[in-house]
Order: sequence, then structure tokens, then C-alpha cells
Amino acid sequence: MNFMWKDGRPVILDGATGMNLQKAGMPAGVCPEQWVIEHPDALKALQRDFVRAGSNAVYAPTFGANRVKLKKYGLDGRTAEMNRELVALSREAVGEGVAVGGDMTSLGLFIEPFGTESFDDIVEIYREQAQALSEAGVDFFIAETIMQLFEARAALLAVRSVSDKPFFVSITVEQNGRMLGGTEPLAALSVMQGMGADAFGLNCSDGPAEIAAIIESIAPYAQIPLLAKPNAGMPCVGEDGSSHYHMTPEAFAAYAPRLTAAGTAYLGGCCGTEPVHIAALAAACAAQTVAPPRAAAAFAATDKAAFVFDAPPPLRPAENESASMADAIADCEADDGEVVFLRLRSEEDAAEFQENQYLLRNPICLLTNEAALLDRALFAYQGRAFVSADGSTDSALAEAARKYGAILI
Repeated sequence: MNFMWKDGRPVILDGATGMNLQKAGMPAGVCPEQWVIEHPDALKALQRDFVRAGSNAVYAPTFGANRVKLKKYGLDGRTAEMNRELVALSREAVGEGVAVGGDMTSLGLFIEPFGTESFDDIVEIYREQAQALSEAGVDFFIAETIMQLFEARAALLAVRSVSDKPFFVSITVEQNGRMLGGTEPLAALSVMQGMGADAFGLNCSDGPAEIAAIIESIAPYAQIPLLAKPNAGMPCVGEDGSSHYHMTPEAFAAYAPRLTAAGTAYLGGCCGTEPVHIAALAAACAAQTVAPPRAAAAFAATDKAAFVFDAPPPLRPAENESASMADAIADCEADDGEVVFLRLRSEEDAAEFQENQYLLRNPICLLTNEAALLDRALFAYQGRAFVSADGSTDSALAEAARKYGAILI
């Protein structure tokens, strides 16, 4: 099966899973993944309805099937088993002609220095789920409703450690248009396409008009296909606290031409979208051609903002040539888009860079000819850096830059 976008035609994804399962009888407060395993017919009926509506791919109901989420229900010891069972249910529901994606999501954790988890811990949590999804035979991986950039990076690194199947990432933003940690969508796009994501986009967050506006703002910088799974508008909250969505299928699908014109190759729905919304979307996309990715400029990013460069910056002396890494970073208070050059000379430099990186508001260029130091620094850096190998021809330096999406100059 090859459902990957390649011929200019949009790929239709599915709609909401959790909300529709609640309509089918799933009570509030239960573990959704366990409920699906115990009530498989509800999931299979829903996913078959999505396929009949026009979905080329569905997400397996593994959204919260990671050890962190499952631990709340005392099920963390069954992580691998549950992922395999849930993927098998989706495969049984849709058959071999429709792609099944391994669904992963935000963990609700924070990494040091803002929380207690290390970035290594986050990668390992995702790796455990990715391994199970890979063994279950998913056709692609989707990290969706991602709230923080470090989670997207960790999920991609985890997936790439166990599989070469396509990896999509779909972030969600707050009302200010940024991710929970303050990351601009363009910065997230820069980092994720640099690291080799196969598609980037947004889901949940808001309705199709708002999602389309964000997609249009990042499209000129996209080098990979874009993805959109908006809600069916904004919900109305009932007296019992439940959410109700009232956007009609026709109104929802009316944004398809706008999205495809901006390069959105993968389209589906999130909260409030039912099979009828997907049917309307598929019909609206039938005559649409997706604009191909067109960005050529290189652009770096911090964990918050992106910086576009027509050409790589000229090299200059590092800020820490005569100071410690920590002191040099502390002195870099500017927020003017100028590249900050930092030299990695020792493990201490790499450790201080990791600890103090969030003080940096400008793009950076790391200078080093030691591959191990570069790998450690780029693994930890929650942005996209320039790298200069100081004249070294060591292929390990280029490999580290490629793995983490750094721009080698």
C-alpha cells in the first residue's frame, strides 16, 4: 500500500475518534484504549463509516496508549500488548486497502529545567510505544495534538530508532496561535522538517478557518507536505459540561480549496467531526490539486521562533572563545535575529549548553570538530541550529547534523 501523497491529489484522513465513541456508549472517566478493546465493534463500525465516507487512512485508537497515560488506570504494564491489540482492531476494520497510522500524543510532562523529566526519559517513553506500533505493522506514525516542541522531537527520534515508516507530526496551538510552551508554528515546522518529518500540520486547536490561516502563514516555508485536521468549529458547552459542535459538514468542507491551495496534502477532522463531515470533505477535495512544497531558503529556529536566511551566515569568532559556555550564553541578551556562535570544546561545554539553552533568543551556530560533543548538544537543543565543523571532514559530524536537522555550513 502507498497512501503517501505524490500525485497532487489530497489524501483524506479520518475524523474524531473519542467523541464518536462517546456517542456510541463510551462513558466519561474510563480508559478509552481499554474500553475499545472491550467494545471492539464500536470502533470497527466507526472506522468503516469513515472509509465509506472517503478516508484513505485512519488512526489506530492508540492516542493515549503510552505508559504515562496508561499508568493512571494501572495499565502501564500492558503498553505493548494494548498497542498491538488496538492496531489489529483497526486493521480488521478497514482491511488492507486503507492505511492505518500509529497514533501518539502529548504526555503532559515537562522536561528540565521546567519539570522533573529528562529529554532522554521522554524519548524512551515514546520509543516504547513506537516499538509496539512498529511490531503491530502500522503503515505510518502520527504524533498528534502535540502541545510542546520537545515532544514532537522526542517522538520523531523514538520512531526513527525503530522504524523507517513515514512520520507525520500535528501540533495544537493555544488561542494566541502558539504552542503551550510558546513555540510559533513556523519554528515547529522548521525543526520538524529539518529532522526529516514526512508531513507537518495542525489538528484540534480551532475550526477550519483558523487552521487554514495558520497553514497559509507557514506554507511559503514548507519543504514537506502539510496536514490539517481542524475541529468542527468551536464547541458550545452544555449544562452538564459536555461539548457540542454545530458546524455543518458543508461549512466544514468549504475550506478544502483554501487548504489544498496552501499545500495541505493530508486533510481530515478532529473534535466534532463525524463521517458526514469526512464525506463532505472528500467530495470537496475530489477536484482539488495540492500545491507542492516550494520553500528553498534555509531557516534556523530557537525553541520559540524561526529565523529565515537567504544564505548561511558568515563565520565569526565564538562568544565563548574566552569565557565559559554558561557565561557566554548568559551574556547573549539580544533578540535581534543575529546568529550567536558557540564553540563546543568539552563535555562541560555540552552540559552547560544543554542547561542554559533556553536563555538564547537568537539563532545559534555550533562550532566543533568533535562528533560526540555535537551529537550530545544537538540531541538536547530544542531548536534548529547552524553547525560549522571547523574544517573537519569527519562524516560523523555531517551525520549528527542530518539526524537532528542542523544546517551544516
